[in-house]
This record gives sequence, structure tokens and C-alpha cells, in this order.
Amino acid sequence: MNAYIFPGQGAQFSGMGLDLYEKSAVAQELFELANNILGFNITDIMFEGSAEDLKQTKVTQPAIFLHSVILAKVLGSHFKPNMVAGHSLGEFSALVANGCMNFEDGLKLVSKRALAMQQACEMQPSTMAAVLGLDDAIVEQICADTAGIVVAANYNCPGQLVISGEIEAVDKACNALKEAGARRALVLPVGGAFHSPLMEPAREELAAAIEATTFSKPICPIYQNVTASAVTDEAAIKTNLISQLTAPVKWTQSVEQMITDGATLFTEVGPGKVLQGLVKKINRNAETASAVFETDAS
Repeated sequence: MNAYIFPGQGAQFSGMGLDLYEKSAVAQELFELANNILGFNITDIMFEGSAEDLKQTKVTQPAIFLHSVILAKVLGSHFKPNMVAGHSLGEFSALVANGCMNFEDGLKLVSKRALAMQQACEMQPSTMAAVLGLDDAIVEQICADTAGIVVAANYNCPGQLVISGEIEAVDKACNALKEAGARRALVLPVGGAFHSPLMEPAREELAAAIEATTFSKPICPIYQNVTASAVTDEAAIKTNLISQLTAPVKWTQSVEQMITDGATLFTEVGPGKVLQGLVKKINRNAETASAVFETDAS
């Protein structure tokens, strides 16, 4: 069974999407539509901008979404998912690719999500840290025992968990994690505490937009970050998508469940190969690939 997986923030690179724009009339049309929807030429930044330009919150999330979704669209009949999943932001890409949302609505939600997250970050200084080499249960317990807000945020693969919360609480937890034997506990260069209770203002803002968006029956199940299980019901998908901003990304559990449910090939759709690396660390026998567009599907 074919599982298509969609990357999240951090996968961006200068020049992303240019090959699609140059090779496909369908891609050109969608990129130009995106420029109109966003109210600025995101294509200029994606194709020619610096790494610093691509780090802007209003750019990063829509850029990764566009690269992933447009690649899936130009694959045409070659895009045959039996199941999909996306890491954090990638869940929105997955939902457009599997027919649950249309392109325009997906892009509008991603843009709103990026701006809402930025505002939440500005309301309270916060951060995230990568923890390597400890069991999840130990990390969870140390977070629970640490004063202030700090929680497990991204279950990326066995032995790699990202924590998220208030700066002082994350620093304290990192010290305790190192004492407990973590190989590394490294604060990440991010703008805030994503997938933690500190994203509640963003969740509330995004919830209204998601509720007002029409969702359709997907062509295949999506394994959502919040549940790590196959979901096809539109109402449940909406509920899980709203919860996603303040809940952890259960990527390890999602991949394990997809394999249990019959996934034999994981194809990453979008920039980079980060998710393929995580899949291999979760199950080294899993087959992985990058989605590649060769000729004009229009």
C-alpha cells in the first residue's frame, strides 16, 4: 500500500518549486493563483529569495504547503495514495492532496495558521528543544515534574522527541534531561512553543476558520497528528485539525500505525527528505522515496 507523507516547517530551501513552475502549466496556474490569494508574490521569494527571506512566518508555511500540494497535483494519475499523513503543517497539505479540502481553502487556512502562530509567539516568549537518546516516558515525566509550562511536542522517531514551552521551563527541563542521560537536549532556533498550551490563542483563531471551511469526503484515510490513527470522517478531521496546534505531533505512532495497517512504501511529497529519514529510524525495513515530477501533466 502506498503512503504519501507531507513535510512540515523547516523543509524550505531557496529555489523551491521553480522546477515545477518551469515544467508544468498546471503548476504555473496554481502558483499564480496562490500569489493572488496571499496578496504578495510568494513565488519570487520561493524561487529567488534567501534562506532568511524564506524564514518569514508568513512565507515559510505557505511555501512548503504550495511546494507539496502543487507537486501532488502535477503528478496527476501517478498520485495514487492508499493513505496520507503530514507532519504538523504537512497535515494541511495532506488534506488537500487527498481531496478533503480544495486548494484555495487549504492555502487560506495555512496562511491564517502562520499569522496566528506568529501572534501567539509574540504574546509570550517561548521556545522548543530537541531531546536525543532518551525514552519518551522519561522525557514526559521530566516535563511533568518541571515547574512552568513544558510538554512533549513532536514524537519524531524513537529517541528523538521535541519539547515545547516557556523559555525558563524548557531550560530547566533540558538540564534535568541531560542529568537523566539524554545524549543531547538542545534549544532550537524557533519563534515559539508550537504544539503546546501556549498556542491556545492561535488555536482559537484557527478553529473559527476551520469550522467555516467546507471539508469533503477524502479519497483515502489520513493519519492525523493528534490521533495517530486512520480518519475519514470530515467532522472528526476538523476536530483533530483544530486540536493540532496545542497537541503533540504523534509522528512515530502515526508511521507505526500506517505500517500495521499495510503501508509498504512511504513517498515524501514536497521539499527535502526529513520525513523519509524519520520513517527509516522508526522502521528500518520501510521503503521510502521522494515524489518526482518528470513531464508536463497538463
